[in-house]
Amino acid sequence: MISSVRERYNAQFSKEKYLSFLKALDDLHPGTLQFRVAETPVFVGKEFGKKIIEAGESIIDVILHPDFIKKTEHAIPPGERVPSERSFPQMLCLDFGVCLDENGNPEPQLIEMQGFPTMYAFQAFFPDLLKKHFEIPENYSHYFNGLTTETYLQLFKEIVLGSCNPEEVILLEIKPREQKTLIDFLLTKDALGIEPVCISELEAEGSFLYYRKKGKRIRVKRIYNRIIFDELHAQRASLGEIVDLTQPFDVEWIPHPNWFYRISKYSLPFIRHPYVPETVFLSDLKKLPDDLSQYVLKPLFSFAGQGVKIDLTEEDIRSVEHPEHYILQKKVHYADIIATPDGYAKTEIRMMYLWKEGESRPKLVTNLSRLSKGKMIGVRYNADKEWVGGTVAFFEQ
Repeated sequence: MISSVRERYNAQFSKEKYLSFLKALDDLHPGTLQFRVAETPVFVGKEFGKKIIEAGESIIDVILHPDFIKKTEHAIPPGERVPSERSFPQMLCLDFGVCLDENGNPEPQLIEMQGFPTMYAFQAFFPDLLKKHFEIPENYSHYFNGLTTETYLQLFKEIVLGSCNPEEVILLEIKPREQKTLIDFLLTKDALGIEPVCISELEAEGSFLYYRKKGKRIRVKRIYNRIIFDELHAQRASLGEIVDLTQPFDVEWIPHPNWFYRISKYSLPFIRHPYVPETVFLSDLKKLPDDLSQYVLKPLFSFAGQGVKIDLTEEDIRSVEHPEHYILQKKVHYADIIATPDGYAKTEIRMMYLWKEGESRPKLVTNLSRLSKGKMIGVRYNADKEWVGGTVAFFEQ
């Protein structure tokens, strides 16, 4: 979004550099890079950087409000509440689309929020490789609050491991070897020493959980949680007999599964901010908007954009059987703002936070970004396109 920096980057770009970069990325764990990596990072100037950082802190103020827990009690679906919930989520992610205000200036608009871990390990290794293959201005960084790769990974390690030995902590996922984010799981293992474990491999005995490593049965004391119940239900039949995670096991969650629901689309109607689009629970809607084309309908309990309706009709609204399970949100119009060799790309920036025990609020640590030339952000909308996919934003310091 800084034209001079963008022009310099595009001028020094070559297909050969990009392919060399991709090879170095794949060499971290050969054959496990299962998603498209964009040809470029995003460059964010100080003015926009200030806007998106301040927006994040305002949203966190809402999460910290004493009535947040009470307001989000119904966010957790029946039968999916997990015992021993912590009072805070150790990981928090806020997704902002880059849009234009009425004067044509870039502004962030909140798209979604998650009390759930994303690519925390990958985003430590990936930008450093990017900087080795392309010229990134020295006064730009993907880290915040004075962090470096070393101090970031140390904080990440302290939060996930706590006082446990690495073998007592697992990364819990559904068929991790089949996930597109497998490279992140393996880099997490490299950085923290913890094993990616499928839920089907967990064993329960009384209130304790166990997994097996090289034939040895090891008690699980902490779970770095990547389980999403929506996905678990979808794959339930293929998993065989599995442990019921809603039972009161003696284990600590990082972060606790209930926070996936509390900090989610369910939270959006409670936030009032210029950079948060108008959102209402469908069940609270008194009157249909005059122009439905400016709104999007989103199911509360879905993952990865499933069930989202962009081109709305009155019939779509009236046919919803459980309006309390949906939100109606003012459309966010992503700006065609990243100049590429074959046109402009849109971008979304995920601001990533870590919340350490004893701290009064989460700390902004790093980010990831995605580029799109399709109707929405995501692989299915960008097939056969270039200069799209996953990347990182470098912020002017």
